[in-house]
Amino acid sequence: MPCSPRFFARLRACIRSAAVAAILLAGCGAPAQPPVVATPPATVLYIGSSFFYYNNGIDGIVARLARSAEPRQKVAGTLVTIGGAGFDWHDVESYFRPNAVARYTIDSRNVLHFNQRTPLFDAAVMMDCSQCPLHPQLRDDFFAYAKKNAEIVRRHGARPVFFMSWAYEDQPDMTEPLAEAYGRIGRDNAAQVVPAGLAFARSRQAHPDIGLYDADKRHPSPAGSYLAAATLYATLFGRSPVGLTDTEGLPPATALALQQVAWDTVQAYAASP
Repeated sequence: MPCSPRFFARLRACIRSAAVAAILLAGCGAPAQPPVVATPPATVLYIGSSFFYYNNGIDGIVARLARSAEPRQKVAGTLVTIGGAGFDWHDVESYFRPNAVARYTIDSRNVLHFNQRTPLFDAAVMMDCSQCPLHPQLRDDFFAYAKKNAEIVRRHGARPVFFMSWAYEDQPDMTEPLAEAYGRIGRDNAAQVVPAGLAFARSRQAHPDIGLYDADKRHPSPAGSYLAAATLYATLFGRSPVGLTDTEGLPPATALALQQVAWDTVQAYAASP
């Protein structure tokens, strides 16, 4: 059930308390997550916008986090992004056509490998444009294309996952309606939701010294991309990122703080009523 107006009034009243605000935000709005599948994904398709490709791609960060786990985990990511894109910009059906996307891989030694995958991807992580779920002229498309694209993904043997984007740095009030909108499409389509937006809100309250945004106040800084990837890892794999050795060049204390934020957020979100 979506958060009530009373909830949001309480949240705004408590926003100056970092601990209280973080707890409330993390549990906001969404039904309990669908159970994590027994087998984590080995191949993931990321469908989104520049929020995904900033800082050399969220897919690579997730893969390196997974490789630094014990036991080591391997996940291959394919990034299909368009700057400013919404759900409706992407021809998701075409991403699963034979001998096209992910047909081959060139490894770090420049060796070409032709991929033989069935299914082509185990999961597809999808994000709409940062304002599409909220804009009065685009909101209906958000819900319609979430359903359409989730059905396409399932038809091709993959599981749909929705990535909740974050509020702009100077517009923190975006967090609430984004959480509600993504919670709704998660419920309506029986799909997991990556609560990245709530992780950003929690981190800003608990660690205001960690800058999560680029200069435009919208795109992620390296720390922001790291937090988003850690939240993605925790959701997709159902495992804590706390203690993973891959820091992506961040100070170890910063990486550890963001790992903890990601895990706390994912746990709270999964347990929310």
